[in-house]
Amino acid sequence: MIQVTETSVARATDSLASEVRHYLLQTPRQLPSRALYDPLGSALFDAICELPWYPVTRAERRLIEAHRDAVFDEAGHPQRLIELGCGNGAKLALLLARQISGDDHIQRVDLVDVSASALHDAERRVSEGRTMVVVPHRAPYERGLAETAASRTPGERALVLFLGSNLGNFDPPEALDFLRVIRGSLQRGDALLLGTDLVKPERELLLAYDDPLGVTAAFNRNLLVHLNRALGATFDVTQFDHRAVWNSVESRVEMHLVSRGAQRVEVLQAGLSFDLAAGDTIWTESSYKYHRAGVDEMLSRAGFEPACHWLDREGQFLLVLARTGHD
Repeated sequence: MIQVTETSVARATDSLASEVRHYLLQTPRQLPSRALYDPLGSALFDAICELPWYPVTRAERRLIEAHRDAVFDEAGHPQRLIELGCGNGAKLALLLARQISGDDHIQRVDLVDVSASALHDAERRVSEGRTMVVVPHRAPYERGLAETAASRTPGERALVLFLGSNLGNFDPPEALDFLRVIRGSLQRGDALLLGTDLVKPERELLLAYDDPLGVTAAFNRNLLVHLNRALGATFDVTQFDHRAVWNSVESRVEMHLVSRGAQRVEVLQAGLSFDLAAGDTIWTESSYKYHRAGVDEMLSRAGFEPACHWLDREGQFLLVLARTGHD
């Protein structure tokens, strides 16, 4: 169970304020994508995952359901599972719902996410009907990895899950660096299950990030609601439009908030104020799309050995089981 104290809330607020200030002072202006995931943002993202125009989650669920036994076999039957960015825990619970009574060897599950509401849902879902210890970590990925590494016992085999194409939120150098961080937290004999979204036609990509129901637009604009509440910001949500762009050169979908007119914004707890003109944008998220060969190359450069690949039936989403290489 997550313990929320005044000190922990203050620390999280200070960290968010510092991060928001850093990104808003960039050119072009940006906001950290992790700020999208307050309780309402997490709920909106769960809704996005059910939209017919966003196939990522359904494709990944089908792959997990079809290959979960092979995942555990190829990972060497780990005693610990660590999911980074666990969300509501639905995919991890699906992985654990095996057709054979093979869950007994899993002794502990670590859930890492920045959203307290998502962690609460994940802890409840994963714990239900199971005897393993479930430990939530409300933390960014790196701190969550450090916490799990510190609690490892010698000879305990672990499988890290990094699903949902969350790696795509990093630019390529950062993605490689983060895979190296994951590798550095693991021991020989451990494994990584990585889910990545692949390049597909532009129209499909844009529909996934600018759906006709406007759910993704609400998810994007809710970031401003979150900052107004958490940091005393003065964003007028009605004065921003949602925009999704496919950047083919960089192989990424970008989400932006576009100012409808001239306005002045203050972010009190970040000690920042700035002006926006009509058409000015704030870049809120990037989602890089991959080719299979590029995923394998990145994993190899990070010190992993790609061992198994599972593609969805349309060939547009990839699960990779990678083992730790030799030290």
